[in-house]
Amino acid sequence: MAGRAGLTAERIALAAADLADEAGFDHITVSALARGFGVKDASLYSHIKNVQDLRARVAVLATAELADRIGAAVAGRSGKAALSAFADAYRNFALSRPGRYAATQIQLDPERVAASPGHLRSVELTYGMLRGYGLAEPDLTDAVRLLRSTFHGYSSLEAADGFGHSRDLDASWARVVDALHVALSAWPDSERSEGDAQ
Repeated sequence: MAGRAGLTAERIALAAADLADEAGFDHITVSALARGFGVKDASLYSHIKNVQDLRARVAVLATAELADRIGAAVAGRSGKAALSAFADAYRNFALSRPGRYAATQIQLDPERVAASPGHLRSVELTYGMLRGYGLAEPDLTDAVRLLRSTFHGYSSLEAADGFGHSRDLDASWARVVDALHVALSAWPDSERSEGDAQ
C-alpha cells in the first residue's frame, strides 16, 4: 500500500480487511492503515467517519465475500449436497480469512444491513437452502440459528486449537454435517413441540 493517489473508501476498507486477516479484526486502526498508505490519518478521515465506520465497512465487504463463496459452492445443488457445500464454504472462509470472518460477526445498524447486498444475499442463500428441507417460519429461523451456532462454534474452536482429541477434524466435521442433515430432514413439528411443552 503506497501513495495517496486513488485513495477511496473502498480501497481503505479492503486494506483494513487485509490488515484484519494479518493482525486480527480488533487491531484495525486508522493510524495503522494511514501508515500503510503512506499518508497522515487526516487523509483517511476524508473518506471514512471513524474507526467504527471503518470496521462496519469491513463487515459489509467480508459478508459479501462470504456470500459469494457460499453462492458459488451451493449453485446447482440441493438437499444434503447443498448443506455440505454451504458448510464447507463457511468453515473454509472462517479459517482462511480470520479477520474478515470476525468482521462478519459484529452487530451493524439495521440501516447499513438493509443497504448491504452481501447481507441480503447471505440471508437468501441460507433460507433458500433450508427451504429445500420443507421448512417454513418460525422453523426457518430456528434452523438458521442451529446452523449458525454449529458452524461458528466448530470453526472458532478449530481456529483456536480447541479440539484436543486425536480424531481427525475433517472427519468430525463431515459427521457434524451428516447429523445436521438428519436433524433438518426430521425437523419436529413446531405445533406438536409447543403442545408437548404445555
